[in-house]
Amino acid sequence: METGEVRALVVTEPTGPSGLRLGTLPAPGADAEVVVDVRAAGVTFPDLLLTHGRYQVRPDPPFAPGLEVAGTVRRAAAGSGFAPRDRVVAFTGHGGGYAEAVGVPAANVVPLPGNLDFAEGVGLMVNYQTAYFGLAERGRLEPGETVLVHGAAGGVGTAAVQVALALGARVLAVVSDDAKAAVARRAGATEVLRADGWAEQVRERTGGVDVVLDPVGGDRFDESLRLLRPGGRLLVVGFTEGRIPQVAVNRLLLRNISAVGVAWGHYAAHDPGLIHRVGAALAVLTSTGRVRPVLGRTYPFADGAQALLDLESRRTKGKSVLTF
Repeated sequence: METGEVRALVVTEPTGPSGLRLGTLPAPGADAEVVVDVRAAGVTFPDLLLTHGRYQVRPDPPFAPGLEVAGTVRRAAAGSGFAPRDRVVAFTGHGGGYAEAVGVPAANVVPLPGNLDFAEGVGLMVNYQTAYFGLAERGRLEPGETVLVHGAAGGVGTAAVQVALALGARVLAVVSDDAKAAVARRAGATEVLRADGWAEQVRERTGGVDVVLDPVGGDRFDESLRLLRPGGRLLVVGFTEGRIPQVAVNRLLLRNISAVGVAWGHYAAHDPGLIHRVGAALAVLTSTGRVRPVLGRTYPFADGAQALLDLESRRTKGKSVLTF
């Protein structure tokens, strides 16, 4: 049993990233099924919301953000399927990963593919699991269909581009500038559209799309509905634009289209096999080279506040990671 405390980036008040402070938190307890010594922690939009007290789960301060980590197993319960020194990626649930060690349920842990380092591998959790769950399970994507990905240079966006291509889709990637276009192309996108006038560009290239993956919301959502072919699916991943759109459901009825929620982290609590199932599918795609997380900037652990501020101001490209 661990005793004492672990170093962590601690939220003492929900005032945003600037309120993060280096401090300590209690070490993982004896009831933790798997304890991971953290080597890398992902920077995600939910982590940003946690620092503001605007996530759907609001832990009482002090707490550490951090929904995903990669590292090595320090100890594991019998029957967990893991052993000390295993290289793993883990979903913490609702924070705690911005610390040097974290305890997690065994259902939230998957092996880290051998061809990825810790910084690359951590992206396989929230971003790639969300993309695969959204496209394959919620979106029922079929080979040959056309997918439109908004925010295609971000962590979820680059994951969605790679997963959609691996599943046999044609992918249209929407980005806001040249630098982000380069990131989307690094992810494998061959058709990159600018956010300025993106809808007209889609109309010029297609007769409509089958699936839209949208982590942006706002006006993007409204226009995306209009671009769906009959039977099309709009996958609702998030609202980084800030405005949560509303749906005139007669549009869904008359055109036989669907707006589909993709709350991967929330759904994992209702489907205990989800993370292992999707992790196994991603491991196959990783082993064939069709999936490899696109790293953006890596930050030292102590610079976690800056990493979240960069995410908040939309300066990030690819997957941002804290390294230990």
